[in-house]
Amino acid sequence: MLAVGLLALASFGSLFVGVSHLTPAGLLAGDENQLMILWESRLPRLLAILLAGSTLSVAGLVMMSLTRNRFVTPSTAGTAESASLGVLVATVFFGAEAVGVKMAVATLFALLGTGIFLALLRRLTFADIIVVPLVGIMFGGVISALTTFFAYRADLLQTLAAWTSGEFSGVLRGRYELLWITAAVALVGYLFADRFTLAGLGRDFAVNLGVHYDRVVTTGLVLVSVITAVVVVTVGHIPFLALVVPNLVTLLLGDNLRRVLPVTALAGAFFVLCCDVVGRTIRYPYEIPVETIAGVVGGALFIHLVLRARRKAA
Repeated sequence: MLAVGLLALASFGSLFVGVSHLTPAGLLAGDENQLMILWESRLPRLLAILLAGSTLSVAGLVMMSLTRNRFVTPSTAGTAESASLGVLVATVFFGAEAVGVKMAVATLFALLGTGIFLALLRRLTFADIIVVPLVGIMFGGVISALTTFFAYRADLLQTLAAWTSGEFSGVLRGRYELLWITAAVALVGYLFADRFTLAGLGRDFAVNLGVHYDRVVTTGLVLVSVITAVVVVTVGHIPFLALVVPNLVTLLLGDNLRRVLPVTALAGAFFVLCCDVVGRTIRYPYEIPVETIAGVVGGALFIHLVLRARRKAA
């Protein structure tokens, strides 16, 4: 309850951070201009932040559990980069088609990219679990380079950047509602939490307990791919979010998904909200994209987690 209260308080305060003048007194007085700013911009932006942060963190937690590696998430398995490639392909072949088409193509590419990464891991043996995410980062880098090359050839570099750069300044009413799909998918993930936990213990253990291992893993990867694709299509890529938040929460509360999934969702929403508020205030009246703030903070936390894992292994 404390976490919910803290997030609610921070969310309320964030509504009044920005260039446009907005105050509680003005809203209570019924100022039409302030009410319009609230309903058309600030509230949609807040909802987009909360939905993207919470669901992407849940996706990272599910992926960590299924792969049995704390450093394998959509950010380190090529999932987000594959979704970006899907957005480019959809833009080239479908042009100004509905956002739903781009979401579907991005989801398909995210699923394919994740599947290729997992198939690659099955063919390789690593003595150090930290090598696995490094391979994933390199795999994602290759996909990102491929995406940039084709975007350059198609003269779509600026369009691609607009689709994939993680920031919320352009979120308005009517341009974020797709994110509610991720909330529904995250709820399905919660319903499957116990099965994901069992699958994370290994194929033999899960099968002995009556769990259809392949079906559960496939379900989890589809959920992760859908969430990642929808977030990328709607607000862009937010680096390290799906990696550091689930790791920090599980270090404190353990690995039982049903127990830690709600806390992970709250922590992810709070993390993105804090990054957004910092981005809006650090160079006021200009904004720094959430992608940049999350990259700096998340990168530092990632290094800390890696060093902690190495010390623990030693």
